[in-house]
Amino acid sequence: MKFSFSNLTIITISLLIISGCATYQAQKVGPTTIMRTQEEIPEDLLIDVGILVFDGKEITEEEDEGTNNDIRKAEGHFIPYHLKNTLRQSSQWGAVRVIPTETNSVDLLVTGEIIESNGEVLGLQINVTDAAGKTWLSKKYKAEATRRSYADNRLAEKDAFQDLYNTIANDMAKFKQELSPEEIRKIRTTAKLKFAGEFAPEAFGGYLEKEKKDIITIKRLPADDDPMMERLLKIREREYMYVDTLNEQYDQFYNEMWPSYENWRNLNMTERRAMKEIKKRALTRQLIGALLIAGAIAAGSIDSINTGALQAGMIIIGGQVIISGFNISQEAEIHEAAIEELSESFGSEMKPIVMEFEGKQYELTGSAEEQFKQWRELLRKIYYAETGFYPDPTTNDEQETANDE
Repeated sequence: MKFSFSNLTIITISLLIISGCATYQAQKVGPTTIMRTQEEIPEDLLIDVGILVFDGKEITEEEDEGTNNDIRKAEGHFIPYHLKNTLRQSSQWGAVRVIPTETNSVDLLVTGEIIESNGEVLGLQINVTDAAGKTWLSKKYKAEATRRSYADNRLAEKDAFQDLYNTIANDMAKFKQELSPEEIRKIRTTAKLKFAGEFAPEAFGGYLEKEKKDIITIKRLPADDDPMMERLLKIREREYMYVDTLNEQYDQFYNEMWPSYENWRNLNMTERRAMKEIKKRALTRQLIGALLIAGAIAAGSIDSINTGALQAGMIIIGGQVIISGFNISQEAEIHEAAIEELSESFGSEMKPIVMEFEGKQYELTGSAEEQFKQWRELLRKIYYAETGFYPDPTTNDEQETANDE
């Protein structure tokens, strides 16, 4: 086998590239204490928060993240629910709920994407928008766990990446603190009028106006004792009742997932770090070997025996990687399987929810998104029947299309 300096250069560069990993720009989070309110907030200044179930970047075969799409799907429910618990700990907000789909019934909407999550690193894209369409946050957050991160964790209180959750909560609280009481009241009023405009577009469709950059402003207000608005606010309370009932199922899923998820992440972090160290040592040996070969070529003393010895050395290194990681991998797979099973049952077999409205019971079935749509449609029909208000179908279809967009 013939070697040349150019071949060795290519090999060396290739090894360096393989050893690298993809990065993304994000705020790196360090130790962070959550900001708690120092005084009770008046009820009319409490902002209700809806946290949409998170999206997760699909994991491809080329990505070695130590996880899979089933776990990522489970995290899409787990992470928002832990963020909910964190926001509630701060006492900065009104009702905080995890929601299955976007709705006009919340004052503040939090959406997120899981960029990276493997037990060692958690990376999230977080977007926060109020009912008027103003963006509070649009940031990427990234935190790295250590062995101590998995010590003394407490269900619903302290997570391995609690500093990241605290940072998000603090950023939201800081933005809110810059708002005047009047601005907060406008956000709350806008949310009410958006909900009313969705259910009764012909009656409340002209109360709001969209301006530049899709910011919504209030054109006019209904009378304080408007009976139609009072009825719609009762309908909104019924929507909250369903979401609260759904959150009981989210809470159960979160509690059941916690022990397996904590163990899986901790083991996965340990394995990833061990593998990185082994790969680092292997890369160092390979580079040294390449340099030795280069020196041998220069001295004109390399032969096929040396080449075979080098290849055998690389094979031995690879065997050590497999053996050292086997026990950890086997244990991690047990927890991984438990998470996948939970995720599958939670996603496809949501418990039917029975809701009661003024003496009548309604059973909702299917996924959380399907149940939510069923309940909203029932509320709309109830509203129409009780008020005698039947909007023009074309107008209603146009309104629903606008909401979807």
